[in-house]
Amino acid sequence: MWQTGKYDRHAQFSYFLPYQFLLLCKLLDVTPEDVVRDFTDNLSCGSWKREGRDKIKEHLINYFIEHGYGQHHYSEDDIREIFKEMDALGLLFPKEGKSKLVDKYANWRDKHYKYWFKKWFRKPRRKLQK
Repeated sequence: MWQTGKYDRHAQFSYFLPYQFLLLCKLLDVTPEDVVRDFTDNLSCGSWKREGRDKIKEHLINYFIEHGYGQHHYSEDDIREIFKEMDALGLLFPKEGKSKLVDKYANWRDKHYKYWFKKWFRKPRRKLQK
């Protein structure tokens, strides 16, 4: 299982936040945690708090690509496709569904994510870090 160490899903970080960032958050009355959580929620293209965030996601995806993240493994087109596929899966959440349907969706989604991850991880250009 790869979700350990640096990639643990239930990670707790301890790092210094830039003073200017803290000042900005305080001035705007938003916690640094809220900003980081919103950033990751939007970038992950999940089903959580999707409404009205398409433009935000587009900007974050462009930000991610401009920083060159992952481009040692994938082309920019590949990375955009990865985000499109993640977004498509997030759109499928049964908003008005009863709990039984939501449970079935969640089970299917988790299986699909495993397939999706393996598909992209095994892409020929992808190489393991040594």
